[in-house]
Amino acid sequence: MGEKIQMIVPLVEIDGDEMTRVIWQDIKDVLLTPYIDLKTEYYDLGLKKRDETDDKITVEAAEATKKYGVAVKCATITPNAQRVEEYDLKQMWKSPNGTIRAILDGTVFRTPIIVKNIKPFIKTWEKPITIARHAYGDVYKGVEMKIKGRGQAEIVFTGQDGHVEREIIHDYDGPGIVMAMHNLDKSIESFARSCFNYALDQKQDLWFATKDTISKIYDHDFKDVFQDVYEREYQDKFTAAGIEYFYTLIDDAVARVVRSSGGFIWACKNYDGDVMSDMVATAFGSLAMMTSVLVSPDGCYEYEAAHGTVTRHYYQYLQGEKTSTNPVATLFAWTGALRKRGELDGNSSLVQFAGDLERATIKTIEEGIMTKDLALLAEGEKNIVNTREFLQEVNSRINI
Repeated sequence: MGEKIQMIVPLVEIDGDEMTRVIWQDIKDVLLTPYIDLKTEYYDLGLKKRDETDDKITVEAAEATKKYGVAVKCATITPNAQRVEEYDLKQMWKSPNGTIRAILDGTVFRTPIIVKNIKPFIKTWEKPITIARHAYGDVYKGVEMKIKGRGQAEIVFTGQDGHVEREIIHDYDGPGIVMAMHNLDKSIESFARSCFNYALDQKQDLWFATKDTISKIYDHDFKDVFQDVYEREYQDKFTAAGIEYFYTLIDDAVARVVRSSGGFIWACKNYDGDVMSDMVATAFGSLAMMTSVLVSPDGCYEYEAAHGTVTRHYYQYLQGEKTSTNPVATLFAWTGALRKRGELDGNSSLVQFAGDLERATIKTIEEGIMTKDLALLAEGEKNIVNTREFLQEVNSRINI
C-alpha cells in the first residue's frame, strides 16, 4: 500500500448511538484510516452528550455542515419516555435529524443499494428508485386537539394589519379530533430547487406527486410552486440534460412506480416520503441497504444511514455476544460523503477510493458473504459472517 490519500478540507463527522456507533468506529478502523489521512471536524451526538450540552451540540454540528459543505452522520436515538428513564435525561430531546434538516432547510434523498443476488419483490424494478422527501411541515408540525363534545372548529388567520380570515372546519355533534398543519412557500421552493438540482446531478427524470384534486389549496400550492420554479429556473437545463420533470397525482404515481423499471427520482411531501421511502426500501430488500443524503438548496450535503441505531444488537454486544449487524448503509454514508468532498475539492483520489470501496462492498455480498439479515433475502450460496468479519472481507476486495 502506498501513501495515504490526503484530504484538503475536513468532513463534518457526526457520531451517534448504540450499535451503529460501534460499527462507525469499526468502519473507520478497518476501511478508512488505513487508506486515508482522514480529516474530520468531530461532533458527538450520542444521547448523553446531547443531554450534557442541552442539545446545543446538534445545532453546532448543523452549523459546521453549513460551513464545510459535507457531513457524514451516524444513526442517533430520538428519545421517548422509556429512553428518558434509561439514560436519565433532563428532557425528551427532539430528533437530531429533524433539527439538522430544519437548520439546513434540506431535502432527504433515499436510494436503495442494488446487489444481483437480492431481487426486488417487484419484478419489473431493475434500477434504483430515489425518494426525495420534503423535510418540513405537514403532520410533523401539526397542531392537534381532542374534541370533547358538540361545537364548531375553525381555522382563523389574523394578519399583521389586523385583518381576520376564518374557515369553518366542522360542526361537531359529538366527540372527535381535529388537526391543523402548515407549510411555507419558501420551504417548498427550497424543496423544489433541491429536487431539480439533484435530478440534474444524477441525470435522472424527476416525478412529483400530491393530491391537488382533493386538497385544492394546500397540495395545489406545492404543485404550483414546483411548476413555477421549474419554468423559471430549470426547464432549459432539463432539456439540455435530456431529462424530464412531470407532475402527477400521488395515487397515479404509486401505480406508475409499481409498473416501472425504476431509474428515476420521486419527490414527495413530508409524510408521503416517510411512508414511500420505507415501501421502496422494503420492496428492494432492506432499509439497511438504503443510502440517505440531506441536500440543502445552497449545496450542503449530509450523508447518513436510513435506519435506526439497532438497539437489540447493541444489548447483545454489551453482553459480549458477536452480532451480525449489517453495516452497508453506514458504510455508504461514508463513501457518499468522501466522494462529494472529493468532487468539491477536485480530489480525484478520494473520489476513486469511494467508488472502489462501494464496488468492493457489493462484490462481497454478490460473492455470498453477508450479514444475517441479508442472508434471509439473498439467493444462491451464502456465508453468514459477523459485522467485523464482513468489513474485513470488504477490505480484502478493495482494488488498490
